[in-house]
Amino acid sequence: MEIQWGQPMMLTTSHDGDVERFGTIEKVRYWLRRRWPVSDGARHTALAKVESAMECMSSVEEARRAFLVAALSAGFAPAGAE
Repeated sequence: MEIQWGQPMMLTTSHDGDVERFGTIEKVRYWLRRRWPVSDGARHTALAKVESAMECMSSVEEARRAFLVAALSAGFAPAGAE
C-alpha cells in the first residue's frame, strides 16, 4: 500500500549545497532511520509520527510537520533558502 506524501520536500542536506528530494514517506523513513546526522528529540518524534502515518494511525500532515522540524533541527534548509 502506498501512502500519499503530498508535494515533495526539497531540502539542502549539506554545506556543499546538496539537495535531496523527499517525495515519498518511505524515503523519509529511510533517511530518519539510516542517514540522519543527529539523534535528537526532533528526529525521534518525526520517526514516530512517520511510522504512525504509515500504519494509518495518524495523519501524513502531522508526519510532514514533524519531519520538517527534525530537518531544521539537523541543520537542513528548504532548497533555495539563503
